[in-house]
Amino acid sequence: MIEDNETIEEFLAQHAVDVEDAVRKAAAQEIMPRWRRLADHEVDRKSGPHDLVTDADRQAELYLTEALRALLPGSVVVGEEAVHANPASYEGIRGEAPVWIVDPVDGTRQFVNGDTGFCTLVALALGGVVHASWTFAPVREELATAVRGQGAFLDGVRLDAGSPDPARDLRVATSHPDFTTDDQKRSLLGLRTDGVAPRACGSAGLEYLAVARGESDATAFCWEAAWDHAAGLLLVEEAGGTHLTRAGEPFRITGGNDLPFTAARDEATARRVTGLLSAGA
Repeated sequence: MIEDNETIEEFLAQHAVDVEDAVRKAAAQEIMPRWRRLADHEVDRKSGPHDLVTDADRQAELYLTEALRALLPGSVVVGEEAVHANPASYEGIRGEAPVWIVDPVDGTRQFVNGDTGFCTLVALALGGVVHASWTFAPVREELATAVRGQGAFLDGVRLDAGSPDPARDLRVATSHPDFTTDDQKRSLLGLRTDGVAPRACGSAGLEYLAVARGESDATAFCWEAAWDHAAGLLLVEEAGGTHLTRAGEPFRITGGNDLPFTAARDEATARRVTGLLSAGA
C-alpha cells in the first residue's frame, strides 16, 4: 500500500499509462457501444428527472473498479454509482488508503440525449490530496491528464490556462438551477452583473477542461460530490489556475466547503468570482 508521496509518485511513474489504458478500454467496451443506442430499460432516474443513470454508467464503473484495484493493491474505489447504492462507501475518500475517485459517465444527461459532451473522470487521491487525474471524452477523442507538480496535458500537449481577456465579459459556467438551493441561487445571482457572462454548465469534467485550456474563465459550482470535481480541479491547478470556496479557501474533496466555489484560470479571477458570490448571498 502507498504510504507517502514519494511512493505514490513512483506508482504514477510506472503505471500512469496503465490507468489511461483502463479508462480508454472502459469507454470502448462499456460506454461507446451504448451511445445513441440506449434502450428505454437501460436508463433509470435516481433522485429526480434530471438525475439519470444508464447501463453504461454502471458497467463502466464496474470495469474501472476491477482494473484500478488490480493496478494498486490495497486501494479503494469511490465511484458515483457504488455510492448511490451504498452511501457509506463515500467515506473511502476520508480514509488512509489510496482512493480512486471515479465518475464513469460525467454528463449522463448529454450521453442519454446523444450529445458529445460527456466524459469519464478518474482521480487518484491520498489523505485528501489529489495526485493525478484523467479526463477522457471518448467521442471527441480527447484525453486530459494531470500529475501534481508535473503539469496538465491534453493529448500530450501542455495546458496553460492563462488569464482572461480584460476586454471581454468573464465566461463562467454555473451549477444548473435544478440542482441548487434557494441560498445558492441567491449567491449565483451575484454573477449577474456587468462584465460577467454566466451560463448553466454541462459536464463538470469538460467545464474544468475548458478552464484549463483557456476556453472558459471560471466555474461556480454548488455541490461537493468528489467524483465530479477531483479530476478537474487538479487539471486546472496544474494548468496554472486555482480554486476557492466562497470563504476564500481551497476546495476540499473531503467536504465541509462553503458553497458555491469556483475554479478559475488565475487567482485574480477566482477572487473576483468568489467576491461576487458572497455579494449575491
